[in-house]
Amino acid sequence: MGATKSLEFSMDENRLAKYAKALAHPARIAILKLLASKQTCICGDLVEELPLSQSTVSQHLKELKEAGLIKSTIDGVKVCYCIDEQEWKLAQIWINQLFDSKNNCNECC
Repeated sequence: MGATKSLEFSMDENRLAKYAKALAHPARIAILKLLASKQTCICGDLVEELPLSQSTVSQHLKELKEAGLIKSTIDGVKVCYCIDEQEWKLAQIWINQLFDSKNNCNECC
């Protein structure tokens, strides 16, 4: 969706769409699950843990970082990644609000 169309939706809708886009690929889900299971940042182990090339993992990390779900630090020649706890909690709130907003309707198709 172009930037001009995005402006026609609320900030809340755009924020939720940002998270949904980041979650819309199984490789990104696998990366998030891996990062969430660790108590520390992961520097080079992601490629070893996933059936993907370094460049593909890097592209998925870029999408997750742009959505704010992960953050990174540079450690020498390596980049270390971990869950951004604050944004992670916000994403959970926004996604839960979407699912909680459904009214019970027993007369629907």
